[in-house]
Order: sequence, then C-alpha cells, then structure tokens
Amino acid sequence: MLPVLALFIFLLALYLLWRASRVQKSTGLPNGQVIYTDTSLWDRSEKPLFFDQLSLTGKPDYLVKQNGFTIPVEVKSTWAPSSPHSGHLLQLAAYCLLVEQTTGKRPPYGILHYQNRTFSIQYTPQLEAELLDSLAEMRRKERLNTVERSHESKARCLRCGYRDICDQRLG
Repeated sequence: MLPVLALFIFLLALYLLWRASRVQKSTGLPNGQVIYTDTSLWDRSEKPLFFDQLSLTGKPDYLVKQNGFTIPVEVKSTWAPSSPHSGHLLQLAAYCLLVEQTTGKRPPYGILHYQNRTFSIQYTPQLEAELLDSLAEMRRKERLNTVERSHESKARCLRCGYRDICDQRLG
C-alpha cells in the first residue's frame, strides 16, 4: 500500500509541476520569483511604483525577480503585432525606469506578452532617452490650451477619457 501511495504522490507532483509550467508560459512570465502583481489572476493589487522627480507612476502587471534583477512584465490582451506598438514599448520602458528608481538596479530588459507572442525588450539607453523625450513632450502639451488629436482611430476615441469635452473626436 505504501509504494502505491508514494507513486501516486510522485505522479501528482509531476502533474502539478507540468501544470504550473503551462500557466507560467501562458502569462509570459520568465523563470524567477513573482514579487509583484497587478492582474485579476491574483487576489490583491499592489501599490503603484512612483518616481517623484518625474511625477511618474505605474503598475506593471508583474515584477519578476530573476538573477538579482527585477524584470517588469506587461501583459496585453490582444494578438501580437509584427513588432510592438511604440506606445507599448514606452509603457514598458516607463516600468523599467520605475523599477530602476524603486530598486536602485537597472533592469536589463522587460517583457511584453501578447496572446500569441512574447517580446523581450532590451532596456537600452536609447529606449530610456525616447521615454524621457516623450514624457517631456507630454508635460509641454499639458500646458497648452489645445492639443491636436494624434491618431485617426475611431475605436481609440471611443475609449478616450476626454471624449466628452474633445472637439476633435472621431465619430
């Protein structure tokens, strides 16, 4: 009886390891310890990361501790484009910057996970500079009385928080 029970426990452990691996792959998480989450898959939402000097705040979907680095992971609910949208890249870059400011250690990369594909994005000085330029441009536009619409997407206008007061909305 004892050998049968031991075999059952062993097979159950193998199944649970296999299942955990499948779940990890479906979320796009790299190997490592999940230390932060802001998704509905978990019980609670963590507090946002904040960088006071830039008034930048953000909540990545996951932070994974891997080889001494904290890696931000952003999960998108759509199918992957051929290459990530610039807005998604800048969002991930912002999370990398927030991780660096919060932990004191620059992450070498971040992860963008779409339904069908995962991109590992290197957090280069060029990407950081592009982020800082975009933030500066956003701050400049905040001070203007009017800002021109930056797209031709009706779907984007429908989801916009400024739709009710915008005189440039589509549709």
